[in-house]
Amino acid sequence: MRIVILGAGQVGASVAESLASENNDITVVDSDQERLAYLQDRLDLRTVAGNAAYPSVLASAGLDDADLLIAVTQSDQTNLVACKVAHSVFNVPARIARLRARDFLDSEKLLAPENFAVDYALCPEQVITEYIARLVDFPEALQVLTFGDGRLVLVGLRAYTGGLLVGSPIREMRGHLPPAIDGRIVAIYRRDGAITPTGETIIEDGDEVFLLAADEHIRAVIGELRRSVEPVRRVMIAGGGNIGHRVAQALESKCQVKLIEVDRRRAEFVATSLKSVLVLHGDATDEELLQQEAIDEMDLFLALTNGDEDNIMGASLAKKMGCKRVVALINRRAYADLVQGGPIDIAISPAQVSIGMLLTYVRHGDVAQVHSLRRGAAEALEIVAHGDAKNSRVVGRRIGELPMIDGAFIAAVVRDLDKSHDVGFLGLAKLKKVGRVLIAHKDVAIQTDDHVIVFCLDKKVVKQVEKLFAVGFHFF
Repeated sequence: MRIVILGAGQVGASVAESLASENNDITVVDSDQERLAYLQDRLDLRTVAGNAAYPSVLASAGLDDADLLIAVTQSDQTNLVACKVAHSVFNVPARIARLRARDFLDSEKLLAPENFAVDYALCPEQVITEYIARLVDFPEALQVLTFGDGRLVLVGLRAYTGGLLVGSPIREMRGHLPPAIDGRIVAIYRRDGAITPTGETIIEDGDEVFLLAADEHIRAVIGELRRSVEPVRRVMIAGGGNIGHRVAQALESKCQVKLIEVDRRRAEFVATSLKSVLVLHGDATDEELLQQEAIDEMDLFLALTNGDEDNIMGASLAKKMGCKRVVALINRRAYADLVQGGPIDIAISPAQVSIGMLLTYVRHGDVAQVHSLRRGAAEALEIVAHGDAKNSRVVGRRIGELPMIDGAFIAAVVRDLDKSHDVGFLGLAKLKKVGRVLIAHKDVAIQTDDHVIVFCLDKKVVKQVEKLFAVGFHFF
């Protein structure tokens, strides 16, 4: 696929790195020649220096022969103009734009083909806000992802001595769970190496384990590896920028939230736009301020400023002063890899969190969702199965009969997303949910329109997975 990426910042560089490793023809455009030189030294791609909104620059980037435009510069206006030019002048089939302003995001008419012609608008700030909100819902977790319109939940957590399964083989999990509850351990990372779990795999203290289960069962499955953790009720946020502001809005209805912002004008603006959040003007690395605001009584500290160093220092200080759990937003992936697991419980890379949404539009076949795991080391794909037994290699066949792909496996199936199913009881009433979750076993047969969750522990096998699910051309 020929792809032109506008912007060589954190998001653009992460997208380029991910896509260049999959034999795509990549061109990156940016006005910063140093950034372009850095990318060209590390990756197999072409670069063009210039203003990404200029038709002449886009022509030099080969847009007239491109299959996809990904406009992820820091400027909404540049990204919008580039998409319009790509559509009107160069007839590029697919166009993605990174947008921050709600004025653009909330207007489908503005993004329509007759206007700015944006096929998909990516707002990293909103993606990160939703990501953090899920971490608040699961305080034990290192990562929380969903599939099948939320019916299936994947939780990554660290196993500790005291969990039912720690020190035991995975096959014993079935004996601990009620018959109506099913779940699966889909990946284990031990000392930074991936382990493909089998029934005989023994979970060790400190393993990073990824659990998959229906949303109504996930907490019971988590209990196999971790003692229950008290819900998050008190949160302190460092930074009132776009992300800090959005997160505060998302959490203020269910938590007691304090927000610290160093810029007085910004602090005043945030204070007037939030209903129940206490906004403080100050520095989140000020030990005296943290002590005055009872950091040791906080369940969660979120360092969400624009500076990596400030976030690392603020989160580390909050942990040292007694905060139960600390999360830091860190743009540089090397920093994120370095600090997570030390004083900082979770290091979030905005680019890596956002990249899954972009990859969904790049993958071949009907890919409903892509999630990046372990900061890009692995991927989980939600693929919609099409066709029938005559023109599909998966439809009508049991999972145990499918060709083996080393480094990839089917973990679950979500079926009938347009229908309600009984999933248990809540008190005396039946609990219904849309979609039926089937944890993958050898005898589960894949049907047309099933949403199949495939884990690729090695990104190099993604193309093989896409080929497996491809439908013969005569079907359409």
